[in-house]
Amino acid sequence: MRDLEGAHVAAGSPPRPRTPRSSVVVRLSGDSGDGIQVAGGQLALATALSGADLETFPDFPAEIRAPAGTTFGVSSFQIHIADHRVHTVGDRPDLLVALNPAALKVNLPDLRPGALVILDPGTFKKRELERAGFTCDPRADGTLGPFRVLEIPIEELTRKATAGTGVSARDAGRAKNFWALGLVLWMHDRDTRSVEAWLARRFSNEPALLAANRAALAAGHSYGEVSELSIPAFTVGRARLEPGTYRTVNGLEALAFGLLAGGRDAGLELVYCSYPITPASGLLHQLANLRPLGVTTFQAEDEIAAISAAIGASYAGALGVTGTSGPGMALKTEALGLAAAVELPLVVIDVQRAGPSTGMPTKTEQSDLFQAVFGRNGEAPLVVLAAATPADAFAVAREAVRLAVHHMTPVVLLADGFLANAAEPWRIPELSPEPAFPVRFHTNREGFRPYRRDGRGVRPWVVPGTPGLAHRISGLERDFETGAISYDPTNHARMTAARRAKILAVADDVPPAALEQGEPDDRLVLVGWGSTYGAIADAVAAARARGRAVAHLHLRHLWPLPRGLGPLLAGFDRVLVPEMNTGQLAALLRAELLVPAEPLTKVTGRPFTVEELSRAIEARLEEAP
Repeated sequence: MRDLEGAHVAAGSPPRPRTPRSSVVVRLSGDSGDGIQVAGGQLALATALSGADLETFPDFPAEIRAPAGTTFGVSSFQIHIADHRVHTVGDRPDLLVALNPAALKVNLPDLRPGALVILDPGTFKKRELERAGFTCDPRADGTLGPFRVLEIPIEELTRKATAGTGVSARDAGRAKNFWALGLVLWMHDRDTRSVEAWLARRFSNEPALLAANRAALAAGHSYGEVSELSIPAFTVGRARLEPGTYRTVNGLEALAFGLLAGGRDAGLELVYCSYPITPASGLLHQLANLRPLGVTTFQAEDEIAAISAAIGASYAGALGVTGTSGPGMALKTEALGLAAAVELPLVVIDVQRAGPSTGMPTKTEQSDLFQAVFGRNGEAPLVVLAAATPADAFAVAREAVRLAVHHMTPVVLLADGFLANAAEPWRIPELSPEPAFPVRFHTNREGFRPYRRDGRGVRPWVVPGTPGLAHRISGLERDFETGAISYDPTNHARMTAARRAKILAVADDVPPAALEQGEPDDRLVLVGWGSTYGAIADAVAAARARGRAVAHLHLRHLWPLPRGLGPLLAGFDRVLVPEMNTGQLAALLRAELLVPAEPLTKVTGRPFTVEELSRAIEARLEEAP
């Protein structure tokens, strides 16, 4: 079905009737210079203020300056809006706003049949179609047959709306993202007040741009009401969430807040040392904005300098933290081994991306698990954690700090590109007025030995300059008793065993393995880690609603593995491990626990969908045990 824009405006018509919807999935898409992420962020804010639940996923182009109008430069923003708790950004969009042919071409395969597609016919010229890779106009060859299409001259209407505001023709055209946002807000029964307030702050010193973008926003919002086009109008109600104070947070923001809370709970200054790399750079930006709260940030000249500076901060008695993505993690491994050897607390955030090498910098993957657990020379064990959702990153970052300072060890916290950029409502926790796990530095001279271990196998933390407690810190092997350099083979074996035992004992300091959903006597269990949480949770919940005997277990503590995990998994007929790599956790579970873990892998740079996991569940349950 196709509705063309040639219809007249119906002035003074009554308000459109609205259809109640339980949920809707919207995707905005255009060129990388079209302001898609800005419009998407404002749509998310308006949605959050309405009380609906939401999950968002900004999808950035990998090319920084891709040629305009090409598929390489397409930027998209997807949001799942619902009147109930949601865990994913939605499998397939119900609405796509494509501001050019390239955006249509990239996103068309993802749409559900019957989805609404809003196009700007002014961009469907021969040259633009060729740039996007179309050999024929998709509006005329049946390509769009399965969908409902609205052709609205968005850029033309934007220019008309901004006439008289004093902006240049170029800036007038660039306001089309707010025209499109205004229309989408009207379709969802949302007003524009939050966006207007943001515009007032953003363009407080540029009155012409403020006026133009406000005019475009208002024009798009009113267009839905007065146009004779059959533009869908619906409403999504408020979600029933646990009472509290909420804000929308993405994974990088939650990581920053969690590190800050962890440093506060340990009574330590937080020192974050990093080198910019996609998609981890945003964490440096977030923490730099928290400097008034006592955070120190240092942008190093390279990855090696960044982790070395963080180790130095920990040596000096602060909480040293560094962050990176996959290629940068590889560069940090030698210094990470040093931190394990000298047994200092250190938190390393790895925001994973598709590899190897440069790979696909803006696409998500979970392929650094082996690197985190094993990727160092020699026997250099450490703790590995993974956050499950954007909001969960707060608690896991705080946990990383706790384990690092309590056990004097480096802790690697795995996030990924999807989790870092996706956003959801976060219930702000109540914080204790006192540190929850305060660090107490060693100050007693009597009988001091720098590597004399307590009952947990943990050595003392001594701040340099403490009278009478001078000691050697080195990557060379040290004597078990004195801390002096030692090349004795028996001593090396003893120190290797001690370092390993200390890390394995961390399993006694974390919760035992437990199911998220299901029962221990179900037939099938899906074991996940990281950002696969939402898709697994929804797929398992749907299967259980159909009477299927399937359970969900999600790991946040990846090394050492939590106590009781082996016996729990052994009780299931089948163990399925969905992960965005070629089967790393599945291999780890098979090797460590001797359970028949079956990998379900995806390495397309995109997260699992609920539909994919639902098919996998049914296929395994239909097979004979």
